Amino acid sequence: MVLPVVKLGTLVLKTLSKPIAARIKKEAGLHPKFRQHIVNLAQANHRLSTTMQRRIYGHATDVEIRPLNEEKAVQAAVDLLGEIFVFSSLRLRDEELAQEVEHLKHQLEELERLARGRGLPGVFNFRHANAEDGKLGKQA
Repeated sequence: MVLPVVKLGTLVLKTLSKPIAARIKKEAGLHPKFRQHIVNLAQANHRLSTTMQRRIYGHATDVEIRPLNEEKAVQAAVDLLGEIFVFSSLRLRDEELAQEVEHLKHQLEELERLARGRGLPGVFNFRHANAEDGKLGKQA
């Protein structure tokens, strides 16, 4: 039940992030300082990810990493910012789900405590035990 909801939520967030990405790209075209900031962000991310990949695959890391051209850098920055937006929203949702799980754990503990008070048959035949309680009340 939870997995389809999470998948649907992810798709909604990705869909919502597309207009945000388009807006960032438009603003990058209008404001040169903003454009330079996101290009610098994209270039730093490109260097970091390329260096990490080279280390993972055992290649030399002391080589010069060619920078992205400006258009690719803007697109990479827009994609990165969109992913950060989606990730932060998913993180919030994950925290909400963790709180819900804790609440359900506490409810389960309370049910188990109540069931222990009824004994072992109360755990396995909870509905049946309630029916017997009703019969006992009618016989008295």
